[in-house]
Amino acid sequence: MNIADTTNFLSKLTPLKLWNAGQLLSSYYAAKFSRKPIQWGIPMTISVEPTTACNLRCPECPSGLRSFSRPTGNMKSDFFRNVLDEVGSRLTYLIFYFQGEPYINPSFLDMVAHASKKNIYTITSTNGHFLSDDNARKTIESGLDRMIISVDGTTQEVYENYRKEGKLENVIQGAKNVVKWKKKLKSKTPHIIFQFLVVKPNEHQIPEIYKLAEEVGVDEVKLKTAQVYDYEHGNPLIPTDDKYARYEKVQDGTYKVKGDLDDHCWKLWHSCVITWDGRVVPCCFDKDAQHQLGAMQKNSFKEIWQGENYNNFRTQILKGRDQIDICTNCTEGCKVWA
Repeated sequence: MNIADTTNFLSKLTPLKLWNAGQLLSSYYAAKFSRKPIQWGIPMTISVEPTTACNLRCPECPSGLRSFSRPTGNMKSDFFRNVLDEVGSRLTYLIFYFQGEPYINPSFLDMVAHASKKNIYTITSTNGHFLSDDNARKTIESGLDRMIISVDGTTQEVYENYRKEGKLENVIQGAKNVVKWKKKLKSKTPHIIFQFLVVKPNEHQIPEIYKLAEEVGVDEVKLKTAQVYDYEHGNPLIPTDDKYARYEKVQDGTYKVKGDLDDHCWKLWHSCVITWDGRVVPCCFDKDAQHQLGAMQKNSFKEIWQGENYNNFRTQILKGRDQIDICTNCTEGCKVWA
């Protein structure tokens, strides 16, 4: 975060949110050392899925591959409001993204505006193809706090290597629209980030993305390592520069995920994902919602969060993340405040 973004985030904290964060952190360490699924508080971070639909066909994304085994659809505003009524007072972050392109849901910005009125720090991630002049203005007016725009190349030829069927010129124009309306409406938000997913075809353009971001007027550039599904025998998307790769080559010539799979995971204590149709899943690595811990059509969120399925999953994590399929390709779960 830069100073303005940090100040904005801190302004939304309350004693209740800080108390809840303290409960979560305390219970995480208590569980880690006792090896029991102790859980106090409710998530300080929730990702909601506005939609599973997407206009692009990115090769490592279930939305892009059209490979979901679960239904495709849009989250309903009424359901979203019910979620916030139950957990909103303790949330520090609300992420409007899981799978799909959020702007495809016609109610997306209305939901952002509702969360903003409840003084929750809101974030979304977009491929940038729906940031028309009108949508850019509405985005500023919604009160969105942070916008991540995926720009995975500085030329069309390189960009479309990963963002299949995408148009870089549309993304750049959309970002310019948001910057324009942010200035026009004299708004301090959203904090606009160009996210550059580093893969082998685009890693040579890393210096250029910083120049492009400066020209457009966005606030920040973030480089992101790419998750690939088929990595054991190498993958054409794995960068040649090791510091941008999630995977490392071992002695027999195969690849493995960097780092060790520790027997604990901060994400299981402080965050979760709610799909468009109300399924609660443990984290963003469960892209096809295979590990459903509850459904909000049947139970309240608190019943699910403290329920048997969640506690069983936390117990499994404490026995070893290497036994859980979605954890074996993850390098992020054990980082507190990641």
